Amino acid sequence: MPDHLNRRHQLYVAGIGLFLLALITGMIFPSLANPRMGLSAHLVGLLGGLLLVALGVIWPEKDLPPSLDTAAFYLVIFGTYANLCTTFLAATFATNRLTPLAGSGRLALNWQENIVTTGLVLSSIAMVTVCLLVLWGLRRARKH
Repeated sequence: MPDHLNRRHQLYVAGIGLFLLALITGMIFPSLANPRMGLSAHLVGLLGGLLLVALGVIWPEKDLPPSLDTAAFYLVIFGTYANLCTTFLAATFATNRLTPLAGSGRLALNWQENIVTTGLVLSSIAMVTVCLLVLWGLRRARKH
């Protein structure tokens, strides 16, 4: 199986897996320390799962050098799953520093805030990088 078809299938599987985790999160978020952030985790997971499936559809359409293609692939998997995990932890810990609108209104323990801050920053950097790489790859493919 060509590499781009294998990656396409892996994105489908990762997307449906993330979607399933988000559905489970949706069933339990009312019992978390901050249910509003739990709802955010649920929605982040649903959208991340859909993004992975959508990227699976267009994956063969882009033209990236192999190393950047590999980077984009692993970054999107990391970014979407890390975002769900981090927002779930934010709901569990009832953190507030980086998410004041959906936060608990008070700061959690410092180490909890630091974990959530690190996770949100890393997943954000990963997702912005993926978007830039995929856009560049689609633009390059159009020129060929």
